[in-house]
Amino acid sequence: MDMQQHIDSYDFAGKKAIVRVDFNVPLNENFEITDDTRIRAALPTLKKVLQEGGALIIMSHLGRPKGFDEKFSLKHIVNHVSEKLGVPVQFAEDCMKADAQAAALKPGEVLLLENLRYYAEEEGKPRGLGADASDEEKAAAKKAVKESQKEFVKHLASYADCYINDAFGTAHRSHASTALIASYFPDDKMFGYLMEGEIKAIDNVLKNAQHPLTAIIGGSKVSSKLAVLKNLVGKVDNLIIGGGMGYTFIKAQGGEIGCSLHEDDLIPDALEILEEAKKKGVNISLSVKTVAAQKFSNDAETKEFDTHHIAEGWEGMDAAQETIDNWKKIIMDSKTILWNGPVGVFEFPNFAKGTLQIAEALAQATEKGAYTLVGGGDSVAAVTKMGYANKVSYVSTGGGAMLEAIEGKTLPGIAAIQE
Repeated sequence: MDMQQHIDSYDFAGKKAIVRVDFNVPLNENFEITDDTRIRAALPTLKKVLQEGGALIIMSHLGRPKGFDEKFSLKHIVNHVSEKLGVPVQFAEDCMKADAQAAALKPGEVLLLENLRYYAEEEGKPRGLGADASDEEKAAAKKAVKESQKEFVKHLASYADCYINDAFGTAHRSHASTALIASYFPDDKMFGYLMEGEIKAIDNVLKNAQHPLTAIIGGSKVSSKLAVLKNLVGKVDNLIIGGGMGYTFIKAQGGEIGCSLHEDDLIPDALEILEEAKKKGVNISLSVKTVAAQKFSNDAETKEFDTHHIAEGWEGMDAAQETIDNWKKIIMDSKTILWNGPVGVFEFPNFAKGTLQIAEALAQATEKGAYTLVGGGDSVAAVTKMGYANKVSYVSTGGGAMLEAIEGKTLPGIAAIQE
């Protein structure tokens, strides 16, 4: 039975809400935030609780500390969060020793807990084992962490009356604050606005899509997106495969790809995907013309090749104009479009042209009425760089979580609320 509440209809008056956010923001050497997108994304949820007369206990991780470490302290972001929320934010220097502060919170007040990952119990992984530890020692350490994890979760839950998960970026992790704490709030758990938006966006593509549905999957390696490709081939009308991973498919078809990036051990998988697409009437579109270089560098001399006939010593670096024009046509004829991953070496400006044109095409398709979902670091960077972040339907905040959702996996952080 679904005991999930909804943030819009829940009565927060006089209640304390513990909210899992993703404030894993980048900091420079002076501990200043260089990109506060994740903080801004959580504001609607946090402000809703305060406006409705509730008190907030905010919890997050930052980086990958191996215990208490000044560098990963959330104290560095307290002032920024306070400024964005418009209210003073109190700070608990230890997430496990915040009982008095949490108990004293009044409606409209905010408490930020110190980095959850200072405790091994958050991730449920043992720490401090030497490389020479035996299997027995590893198993015993894991069991000990799992045992103490129950107390860790129970302690966090004791601070509040209700639980909100608004951290999509960690929804694919089965961690204490994302997947386990919800069970302590059987009738008082819910998604925040960010999580609701992410779930709806993915459902719009995987469950409720208007056709033609097109997926553009790029990036360097087939191995990192194999499960995604296999899941999508049964759902989409068009599958555009670009970036470095495309050359494995070209080679599988008997093409000559010079010294372009490829994975020989995945050629059987590539052939299987091509065969499956043929069976299901799915149009797979690969690069037809490639911009190649003889060295992996931004200022390398370039030459254009037919993608099936790249000369020895040349490496494919970007999709050439003829390829992009093919892909643009498919995009403009689509009603729903999912984009994850660049179609060239996006970190080099001279080889980012194809990816930036895909971003432009998505903005045009959106204007024409298509539903467009963009996710994954470089794809998001491309739409942002072009000033198109507000010109596509949805930009996902969680790379890994979005990928696992597209693979068809159940995300622990989502399942814990929906159960």
